[in-house]
Amino acid sequence: MTTYTATTEGIRISVRPIYLDGQSDVLARKFVFAYFIRIENHSRERVQLLRRHWFITHSNGRREEVEGEGVVGKQPIIMPGHHHEYNSFCILETMEGSMEGTYLMQRPSGELFRVTIPRFILRAMSN
Repeated sequence: MTTYTATTEGIRISVRPIYLDGQSDVLARKFVFAYFIRIENHSRERVQLLRRHWFITHSNGRREEVEGEGVVGKQPIIMPGHHHEYNSFCILETMEGSMEGTYLMQRPSGELFRVTIPRFILRAMSN
């Protein structure tokens, strides 16, 4: 399983995508992927994840944009030296695609900054 990582201002994002063969339907052009995300705070201040902004690209050229509050219903506060993990899923209409985006974070001072979610490849593989 490939892990994709990016670090922005001391916040490291790691992503591991997995193809969910049992939940996918090739004939219906429904390819389901799970992804596992770990957000590590290597900075000196606590940060809070406020929003997510995703770009989902299908190999047929279709591109979706998804934006919203928090991740899986949470706006976690991550202390220095700690991390937050969660997983979610994505459905593509093609056997391959990619996701990338940003998280909007806030420092204790109220300052907002964006953290890069690395581009990661979603590729359906039959077992």
